[in-house]
Amino acid sequence: MTAVFRVGLVRLVSRATQSPNLLQAQTNALPAAFQQRCSISGKTMRGGPRVPKAAPYPYKTKKYSVFNAFFDKTSKRFDENSKVICVEGPIAAGKSKFAKELAEELDMQYYPAVDLDLIYINSYGYDMRKLDPQLPPSCRSYDVRNFCLDPSHDLAAQFQIRMYMLRYSQYIDALQHILSTGQGVVLERSPYSDFVFMEAMFRQGYLSRGARSVYNELRQNTIGELLKPHLVIYLDLPVDAVKKQIKARNVDYEVQSKVFSDAYLSDLEQLYKQQYLKDISTHAELLIYDWTAGGETEVVVEDIERIDFDQFEADSHNKKMLDWRFPLEPEWCEARIKYCHEKPDLMNYFNVPRFDVPELVRSADDGKVWRDVWFNAPGMKYRPGYNADMGDEGLLTKTKMGINQGI
Repeated sequence: MTAVFRVGLVRLVSRATQSPNLLQAQTNALPAAFQQRCSISGKTMRGGPRVPKAAPYPYKTKKYSVFNAFFDKTSKRFDENSKVICVEGPIAAGKSKFAKELAEELDMQYYPAVDLDLIYINSYGYDMRKLDPQLPPSCRSYDVRNFCLDPSHDLAAQFQIRMYMLRYSQYIDALQHILSTGQGVVLERSPYSDFVFMEAMFRQGYLSRGARSVYNELRQNTIGELLKPHLVIYLDLPVDAVKKQIKARNVDYEVQSKVFSDAYLSDLEQLYKQQYLKDISTHAELLIYDWTAGGETEVVVEDIERIDFDQFEADSHNKKMLDWRFPLEPEWCEARIKYCHEKPDLMNYFNVPRFDVPELVRSADDGKVWRDVWFNAPGMKYRPGYNADMGDEGLLTKTKMGINQGI
């Protein structure tokens, strides 16, 4: 109901503050005004860094609500590089190095792959995994290291659901950034591809059918709220090459892992190619590279610069880039309010009550122990910035709780 009221108010005020002649002129001029048109350009083509059309909005420290939308419009900051790029590929493919270089060349914001450190290390740097000896087994930490060494553990299902939640939260942050600053973003993996890992885990018997059902219900409940990426880049490696790369980078828990078998890695490859890439290509542009021996970021940038995003605007029946076709400025502002101001509401969509999957349910007694231990840990008694025992000062004069707080 709040969202309906917000949408109506933004549109009503936007129309009330403009003359009919101006509205008609804006409508007629729309095809030339918005960011998904034209081609992405690198620094070499531009001859230097990107020049923003307007100063970035400080979305991390200042709210963007209906009131702010009256004075700060969204599309004025967009240029040809205001796009979402997702880098995908198998484990140890070299995604991080490539994504960083790509973001640097395109002058975009880089978002690294998420991990459970975002949950287990609090804002004061305290590692909550140190609490494990005080917690019952159902409440202890379980991250990628644990999964690699013990994939059949009961907490594996919770681990993968949390990974999806973290990717979802990060993707919202990326949308906040692009809509508030006009700067494009490069993400290493996304919530759209997360199901590949869940399905591979299920095929190998690491997840129960019930846990898979919960995951799919959560995904169905949340994924439709996001704007799909403009471009997906897939770095392809055969299974043998992936195993060599895992061995070469010599991360102890990966080398010793029971997970990275031929069967699991083959399932990942099949799911990526036959399901994820096939589905996402109906909306986003798709580039696939054989990355067995690595590759040159400059070559990829040249290929990206050749993509004509204008073609998707010319045909109104083309489903590609459909998420990003907002015909009126108020609709851009509505999307920006949704991701910048209403992130907690979006994260609440994960609260699907399911009590029929034992590995996802804690007993009341275990939950009580966890709460008592967790919220008495260093820096966890109060909100960040309000813990005197961690050195926070000026508690009596603080009024702000923080903006865009979430997972």
